[in-house]
Amino acid sequence: MASASAAGSGGEETVAKKLSASIPRIALTPSEAAAAIGVGPDFFDANVAPQLRLIRRGRKRLVPVSELERWVAESAEAPMTEQLG
Repeated sequence: MASASAAGSGGEETVAKKLSASIPRIALTPSEAAAAIGVGPDFFDANVAPQLRLIRRGRKRLVPVSELERWVAESAEAPMTEQLG
């Protein structure tokens, strides 16, 4: 009986790992968002987060991936050929 219980819990753990790996993230923590764009958390909080729409629930803050992608696209500089012309 104990082996069935252990096998059952191991199977549930495997399912949980598979689920978390297969579900795409649509929101990131501020630290994850900072890492995703290659900046540190302090820089992110001071220079990026004020320009983003964040999800706030209590003390939890989440950055929607779509909002982060929008910020990156809007913050990118035009190529030099466009700047000169």
